[in-house]
Amino acid sequence: MDVLTGKPLSADEVADLGSYWRAGNYLSVGQIYLLANPLLTEPLRPEHIKPRLLGHWGTTPGLNMLYTHLNRVIRRRDLAMMYVIGPGHGGPAIAANTWLEGSYSDTYPGVSRDADGMAKLFRQFSFPGGIPSHVAPELPGSIHEGGELGYSLSHAYGAVLDNPDLVVACVVGDGEAETGPLATSWHSNKFLDPRTDGAVLPILHLNGYKIANPAILARIGDDELTRLFEGYGYRPYLVEGNEPEHVHQALALTLDQVLDEIAGIQAEARASRGTPRQPWPMIVLRTPKGWTGPHEVDGVLVEGTWRSHQVPLAQVRTSPDHLRLLEEWLRSYRPEELFDADGRPVDRLLAQVPPDDRRMGSSPHSNGGLLSRDLDLPDLTEYAVPVAGPGETEHEPTRILGAYLRDVMRDNLPHRNFRVFGPDETASNRLDALYDVTGKAWNADVLPTDEHLAVDGRVMEILSEHTCQGWLEGYLLTGRHGLFSCYEAFVHIVDSMVNQHAKWLKVTRSLPWRRPIPSLNYLLTSHVWRQDQNGFSHQDPGFIDHVVNKKAEVIRVYLPPDTNTLLSTAEHCLRSHDYINVIVAGKQPQADWLAPEAAALHCARGLGIWDFASNDDGSPDVVMACAGDVPTLETLAAVSLLREHLPSLKIRVVNVVDLMRLQPASEHPHGLPDADFDALFTTDKPVIFAYHGYPWLIHRLTYRRTNHGNLHVRGYKEEGTTTTPFDMVVRNDLDRYHLALDVIDRVPGLGQQAADVRQWLIDQRTRHHAYILAHGEDMPEIRNWHWPTAAGHQARQ
Repeated sequence: MDVLTGKPLSADEVADLGSYWRAGNYLSVGQIYLLANPLLTEPLRPEHIKPRLLGHWGTTPGLNMLYTHLNRVIRRRDLAMMYVIGPGHGGPAIAANTWLEGSYSDTYPGVSRDADGMAKLFRQFSFPGGIPSHVAPELPGSIHEGGELGYSLSHAYGAVLDNPDLVVACVVGDGEAETGPLATSWHSNKFLDPRTDGAVLPILHLNGYKIANPAILARIGDDELTRLFEGYGYRPYLVEGNEPEHVHQALALTLDQVLDEIAGIQAEARASRGTPRQPWPMIVLRTPKGWTGPHEVDGVLVEGTWRSHQVPLAQVRTSPDHLRLLEEWLRSYRPEELFDADGRPVDRLLAQVPPDDRRMGSSPHSNGGLLSRDLDLPDLTEYAVPVAGPGETEHEPTRILGAYLRDVMRDNLPHRNFRVFGPDETASNRLDALYDVTGKAWNADVLPTDEHLAVDGRVMEILSEHTCQGWLEGYLLTGRHGLFSCYEAFVHIVDSMVNQHAKWLKVTRSLPWRRPIPSLNYLLTSHVWRQDQNGFSHQDPGFIDHVVNKKAEVIRVYLPPDTNTLLSTAEHCLRSHDYINVIVAGKQPQADWLAPEAAALHCARGLGIWDFASNDDGSPDVVMACAGDVPTLETLAAVSLLREHLPSLKIRVVNVVDLMRLQPASEHPHGLPDADFDALFTTDKPVIFAYHGYPWLIHRLTYRRTNHGNLHVRGYKEEGTTTTPFDMVVRNDLDRYHLALDVIDRVPGLGQQAADVRQWLIDQRTRHHAYILAHGEDMPEIRNWHWPTAAGHQARQ
């Protein structure tokens, strides 16, 4: 690694930076320990100490050092900069620095920049009614919580996409660097366009240890570490030391160098097209863990070891020796030099704060709703498919959606605020019309056989669901819009990431200063029922179950049954803010059930009776409900069979697009009032519900409903293999024959009357099994089935 030598700072500058760093450290320790006596105006007593000591010290002094020096370069260069820290448990550092610079008090006037505000700052940290110990949404300047490790770098790169003047200083913890998502996200530099995007400055913070073990990257030697990052496409610079003055000089020199390089790369790229990709600079900062904290405690080395990770002095209330060490530690920062008698930062510190609009705690990019611009969406009627009658035509829903997304991309190119993300599946998922107006972002080698690769491409593809999710989250949190297209089974890879984003959205809804951001939109296709070619490994609809566990005000789940309902749903989701929208839709050719206007009305309702398939005249013998495209097909086929063989049976068909409508209104904002639910599903008739995913979820959503005891759900029950499309539904008892059998078995008195029909339905399932083994495809009556016309039904009756 490059190690720069020199002393760019004067003695006064070193002293000024040292004072600011000491202030950050003092405020950080105070947050972890102090309940009162914030300025140490009297000797420290046990009652001044919090009863529960929470938080993390080990990474904090390094984060404070970086914040101090980033302020310096922001002032000197008039930079628009954000600070993303992977070790989110360094929350005390960010709270301390945003309070020092004034952005915390601007956001929370009650926590003023004086002794009273300092006391509140200390008390609230990791305290009931206060703020969490991590860099949570409550902290101004943050887009990254950091409680779960691995996502800082992908968030940072997502933030700089289409933000050409933004620099994100991204601190990667050495423990975080061991995670799979972080390892992959180093490759984000191959997707950055230096002409139109901003820059990320990765800073690997090597303090040697995790909670209880050494960090791998701290123990592999500088030569190996250098080769690793050069292989990733970076030029690493090393700053190391445990003497503050040396580190101040080295860090100032190195930051000036790397920011000059970033500016040079961007200037060269922006001056001409076709500039080869250059290695981006990064910094490896190696300083002791728990730096400036207690060196030894109870005769055991603490500073520079894993023992400083959390709270170095744990018995302060009960041990006079620990109390003495804490007071010595706090006074070592000389707070009387840093704050005046009223607790305000002295002028020497305030002079180092960037202008208000450049403070990292006040960056509008970190409160993306301030900058967000609604998408310009084309007229949906231009893409809707005509439907002369239910099921008379077929389309690939996601291919039609692809044409719509293409024009969303086209219409918003001037604003550069919309991107589509996915793991190498855009064309597979039939969204390749996007390539008519943009390419796939790519800044590595290109071969003559490649297609649609472009440095300025706006389709982001990398075979890492984690990185796609991280990029998109960073893009959304800074105010832009996007869509994540993924195979249904493998979106589970980001389960924990969507957890964190849902928690972020839940918290920000209670923070008036956090402005709404565009929704996180998922399009899950290549779904469980049409993964017959890939088999069991690709068959899992459980992501819906996962997201439904999150707070109701954040989650929306949509199961459009055909092309026009998919278009209507997608438009709605792209207009929305502060939600996680999950759309599940197939990509294979399937029937068009609803004309455009009917589809829009049906989606607006979220669920409803399909009159064309019902013959109940307001008093059904059975309700046949469905949610999902394949369950809808099988339900309608079952209804057709029942109406043909049992014409006197009165059937009501209810289709569900918005899954959350099934919950009571008291449980979800989209929930259906009990009276409306009872009117649709009755209070005493059997309900046969064909559902896209795991059946238990429907029971969970409806368990409080009047007629829940008569609800019988069919769905995926973990039966799958490489087989035919229809055999997938047969294996899971979701097929038309089994649904019809359920009706015969559940409608009182119908079993004996329909014994011959029941036997025929069972025989059909047997015939199916024999046929696919012999022919390798589904029976002709399955492959060629269409919804009968009204005249056809009338003729049978």
